[in-house]
Formats: sequence, structure tokens, C-alpha cells
Amino acid sequence: MEKEKIEQIRAEFPILTEQIYKKQLIYFDNGATTQKPRCVVEKINSAYYHLNANIHRGVHYLSQKATEAHEAARQSVAEFLKADKREEIIFTRGTTEAINLVAFSFGEAFAKPGAEVIVSVMEHHSNIVPWQMLCQRKGMTLRVIPMNEKGELQMDKFAELLNEKTCIVSVSHVSNVLGTVNPVKEIIKLAHDQNIPVLVDGAQAVPHIPVDVVELDADFYVFSGHKIYGPTGIGVLYGKEKWLNAIPPYQGGGEMIATVTFEKTTYNELPFKFEAGTPDYIGSTALAEALRYVQEIGLNEIAAYEHELTEYATQRLLEIENMRIIGTASNKSSVVSFLVGNIHPYDIGMLLDKMGIAVRTGHHCAQPLIDSLHIPGTVRASFAFYNTKEEIDTFIEALKKVVGMLS
Repeated sequence: MEKEKIEQIRAEFPILTEQIYKKQLIYFDNGATTQKPRCVVEKINSAYYHLNANIHRGVHYLSQKATEAHEAARQSVAEFLKADKREEIIFTRGTTEAINLVAFSFGEAFAKPGAEVIVSVMEHHSNIVPWQMLCQRKGMTLRVIPMNEKGELQMDKFAELLNEKTCIVSVSHVSNVLGTVNPVKEIIKLAHDQNIPVLVDGAQAVPHIPVDVVELDADFYVFSGHKIYGPTGIGVLYGKEKWLNAIPPYQGGGEMIATVTFEKTTYNELPFKFEAGTPDYIGSTALAEALRYVQEIGLNEIAAYEHELTEYATQRLLEIENMRIIGTASNKSSVVSFLVGNIHPYDIGMLLDKMGIAVRTGHHCAQPLIDSLHIPGTVRASFAFYNTKEEIDTFIEALKKVVGMLS
């Protein structure tokens, strides 16, 4: 990506000009949440000032216009994921709620005592705990795909885990700790060969790489708006129509019903069956704006530039004595996790913060993964298309000072 274009992009993110402890902010915590461009914030303001009315139920002008904007946003998400139908897009509060929705609703319809759920060792807690809760409710077992020393899933072991007891497989597309891009298409094919559905957690994938849910043949695919330059509190569940029709609603209330009597309730058609109550129609329109913005830059160009940043940061980090990169998969995306000698990651993060550099420290909501590596946590630098090599250089010089102070 050309320097002039990066400068134009950075100008769209006012927070990048902030001073932190009298230092220029360097924001390397994009894996936790991304910053928002002006167009997204302006879309939120405009919707509240000019288009705010409860959707779907009103006959008046504002309600109809807000409904149109919300449903246009659903269409935008469907096109972004290359889904077959807009009805296969369910708005949720985020990745976590989307996974909980599937774990509960799919579990109610298809889980039986003695069945098994397969996840991987590198999952975020949001793709572990809902399945554990399902297993506890239904008397099922959670199985775990192991990884090798580079942080790559052991596909031969995964194939061995699949059997007639397997109810569903749920794996991350990209690890939020290791940056590993998992072979989800291969995972899906192996599972489908035995008629087993697959959920893919795309929270760390959609901001960085193009996703085609039909080409992947994913049964369910989930992501969060705030990780792709959109607002917090809005997320997406894509589900194949056949599955969404086959599973019961996650919540009851307004909008998700067709008819209600005290004797019986019938449910609404897709996608409204899974959207009880007033949806975040402001968030959906802002999410659509974020997706438009990302597509305007181009996900292939974003992927190439962020790969360049990740490779550059990795090489510069290796200049530091006793550096240990956690996760060295051959296919990585926008994340570098590391440790330096015996220095606790929290101490590194705290001192970097005083120098204006925002990184993430700890277990990153992936305690089982961190425990399997026998480490206390990591320092994680995660990149976005508004970051620069110059920022990485400043980060490396600051990190060298920090290591010198703490060694």
C-alpha cells in the first residue's frame, strides 16, 4: 500500500492523533477492537438525528425508512460474506452471542446424551464455554484438536476425533493469540464427509482476509462489528437456511413471533425468528458503512499490506535478545505474540503504555491455549491497515528500552 494512501486512511481515524502521556499514540491492540473511521461515527450520528424510529412495526415515515436502512444493512452483510440469501444473516450483539445462539438452539434440536462437540486448543473462551455449557446440560463430551509446536492444528488428529458421536465442530478461522490462519475449508470438508456441521468463528478473520461462506461451505459463520471498524454491540451470525429453519429460537419476545395466544406461539420466518426484541438498527447501519469502507480499500490489498506489517514486526522483534515469538505458523494474519526472557508480559505492557504504545497482555481469553504452552501469557501486537512500519520501528526502540529496564 502506498504511503500517500496510508496517510489518507490515517486521516480518517482522528483517535490516531491522540497524545498518550505526551507521546504520540501507537495503537497495536486491533485484535481486541479496531478504531472507527469518521464515516462510521457520522453514520451513527446521522441515523440518530434523522432516522431514529423503531423498525418493522411502524406505518409512519421514519419507521419505514429505518426499516429499509436496517434491511439494506442485512443485504450488505450477505454480500460481504457472499451468502446466498439475506435471510441467512442474523444480527446479534457480537461473536459471543452468535456462538451462544448456535450452541443453545442447535443443542436443543440435535444434541443427545453421549454425543461429542469438537473445538480446537486455540479457541477463545467464547468458543469454548458455550459448548461446555451445552455438554453439561445434555451429558455430552467436549473434544479438542491439538496443535504442533508452530501453532498449527494437527489435522491428522482432527480426522481421528471425528466419529458417529460428533454432533458439531466449532473452530476459529484465525487465532486471536497466535495469528494462525486455520485450514477451515479442509476442516469443513472432513466434517461434511461424515455429515457433521461446522461453525467457524470469524471474529479475527473478516477484518483481514476475504471470506466467502459458500465457497468455504460453512454451516455457521460468526463475527463482531467492532473488530472490523464498526460499532460495539452489533455482530453477525450467518447460518445455512436449512439449519436456521431446523433449530428453535434462542430467545422469545417481540418480533420473533408470527402469532401469540396463551395456548400457543408460532414463530416468525427467517431471519426474524432469531431476533427477539428491538434490534440494534443504528448499529446495523453503521456496520454496513464499516463494511463499505473496508471494501472500498479492498480486502486483498488490506491482507497484503497487513501481512507485510506482520512480517516486518516479526523480523524486528527477533533483533531483541531472548525474544520468543509465540506462534510461528506458515500462514499467519496480523498478530504477533511474544515473550522476552523471564520478564512478565504485564510489566512490558505497562511500560510500553507509558511510552504511548497500546498492546495487549495476558491470556487473551484463551487460557487453555496459554496453559498448554506453559507460559503466564504473552504480549500481543495486532495490526490494522492504518498502522505503519514507522510505528513498528518506534515500538521496537521502546521495547528495547523496556527490556533493558526490566532485565
